[in-house]
Amino acid sequence: MRAIVFENFKTFPSLKDVDKPTPGPGEVLLKVAGAGACHSDVAIYDTFEEGSPGAQKPPFVLGHENSGWVEEVGEGVEGFTKGDAYLVYGPIGCQRCRACSRGQDTYCENAATNPYMGIGLGRDGGMAEYVSVPARNLVPLGDADPIAAAPLSDAGLTPYHAIKLALPQLAGGGKYALVIGLGGLGQLGVQILTALTGATIIATDMKEDAMATAEAAGAITVPGGPDQVEQIREITGGKGVDAAFDFVGVSGTIDAAMRSMALQGRCTIVGIAGGTFEWSFFTNPYEATLTNTYWGTIEELHEVVDLYRAGQIEPEVERFSLENGLDAYRKMEAGELTGRAVVVPHEA
Repeated sequence: MRAIVFENFKTFPSLKDVDKPTPGPGEVLLKVAGAGACHSDVAIYDTFEEGSPGAQKPPFVLGHENSGWVEEVGEGVEGFTKGDAYLVYGPIGCQRCRACSRGQDTYCENAATNPYMGIGLGRDGGMAEYVSVPARNLVPLGDADPIAAAPLSDAGLTPYHAIKLALPQLAGGGKYALVIGLGGLGQLGVQILTALTGATIIATDMKEDAMATAEAAGAITVPGGPDQVEQIREITGGKGVDAAFDFVGVSGTIDAAMRSMALQGRCTIVGIAGGTFEWSFFTNPYEATLTNTYWGTIEELHEVVDLYRAGQIEPEVERFSLENGLDAYRKMEAGELTGRAVVVPHEA
């Protein structure tokens, strides 16, 4: 079968022929419906170096945002019907620690000794015609479109997890939420905030088209710039935002988020760009929290699918055939994508 493969560090991936996987015990073989291209993939092949924290040993098929139709089941697997559509929970932990027992494989206590981080993260992923995954990692989609759903497994789950943890700060009237960075995750973050809270949503980015999309979803937008924080605080009547979600994660965006915070607010850094922030007792609003999150739980992915099937969230996707799948990464690196790139292996 054809697949997009990460073959070596600091090397652009290749489109090549590989063996079709066979599902092992407890696994299901999916005919891939869609595979989302994520900036984390770029980090895998272009940022990480061999032996560095988070680096996954090549070669393997990329793609950790996947959906597909049941093709075949492995030994011991029951309850799946060929042709049914599922979304794939990407992380794979040890399955025996406390974190894994609650479905939070991303925080597995044995991550350092696991053979890989997940599907498309050390283990063959979904940028291929077929992918084999643990049956436990499948979330049913019913009759919902699996191609458009593919990005939800990361671009939907990651903001959902961050927002759900901040719901206490956003409960009640007169609350404000700030979204920084209106790429795939940020746009879904605006939609999720609309679905889960009654907060006024403020969204900021440098791209006018991205801000227009956020406005259509109900956000008030503020362009990036030197008076960005002043405008945000003006919208909140001077008090600042109760919760901020930074989907970029550079030093400048973290600083803008923290200077926009209200007393007892919660600022969550979701973007993994390596930014830093200098904290001071005298500048930090009292009891304002600066934290970070990573991905989410499999239970939360079920909840994300519920929102999707109810029509409350809808990823904006740009489709690519598998043969043109490398163009998705080229366009992503160049900043030319308007939505989430989804590779569709079985569509011309």
